[in-house]
Amino acid sequence: MSDQLAGRVHISISHGIADVKMIRADKRNALDGAMFAALAEAGERLKTEPGVRVVVLSGEGGSFCAGLDFSSFTAMAGGGNGGGDGGNGGGESEGNPGSMKQGRITHLGQQVSWVWQEIPVPVIAAVHGHALGGGIQIALGADIRIVHPDTQLSVREVHWGLVPDMTGTLTLAQLVRADVAKELVFTARVFDGREAFALGLATKLSDTPYDDAMAMAADIAGRSPDAVRGAKQLINGLLHEKAESQFAEERRIIGSLIGKPNQVEAVMSNFEKRPANFIDA
Repeated sequence: MSDQLAGRVHISISHGIADVKMIRADKRNALDGAMFAALAEAGERLKTEPGVRVVVLSGEGGSFCAGLDFSSFTAMAGGGNGGGDGGNGGGESEGNPGSMKQGRITHLGQQVSWVWQEIPVPVIAAVHGHALGGGIQIALGADIRIVHPDTQLSVREVHWGLVPDMTGTLTLAQLVRADVAKELVFTARVFDGREAFALGLATKLSDTPYDDAMAMAADIAGRSPDAVRGAKQLINGLLHEKAESQFAEERRIIGSLIGKPNQVEAVMSNFEKRPANFIDA
């Protein structure tokens, strides 16, 4: 099987391995509406695709995913919501990250990260170039991350006056100490793959992350698929108990921030390359 979704995600399946690739290389695979919709659709398909034993998730070109498309920040600078909350401006099929399907614990923006946990088989992210904001949260949604040492990563949202709202508050907190998670979020600093490995965010370092992810996938695909699926289910059962309430809080808090004066000021000061003038509550 080989398929392309909305011109943003390519899926090919061979020998039990689903190779899922973001294909917006000219924008460093940034997240626009079409990318949100395509990633969610890819994940939904792979939940039930016959013969899939493992998934490899990667980005075409020079980066894994550079985060939210810059046009969204332009909308925020004008006081709009940038398509980020409330479900306004179209539904999930239109790629509005704030849209939420009945029965889900996530809205679309969260689902593009969380769907990799809902897939019953292992998901390996091959990360290179950039994994910023939404990009790092998508990577954190995978079961395993193989990362190039020079990859630039950041939990970037506070830089734009926001909070991580794509399930990252849960997945980050499960991988590092609370003080480390807070430092990464509060400072929004950029760090490399070596530090990501030292902190526990990267499973392995590799100069060829995609090749090594495919090699690991081939190894996993050669194991009993029943045992591998059962193991993922058991481990995730321990990790996901509080997911629904945490994701609801992400949606509530991001909704309270987008378009407010301090959030708009964060965007404008970055665009205008000047110190921000924030208002204390």
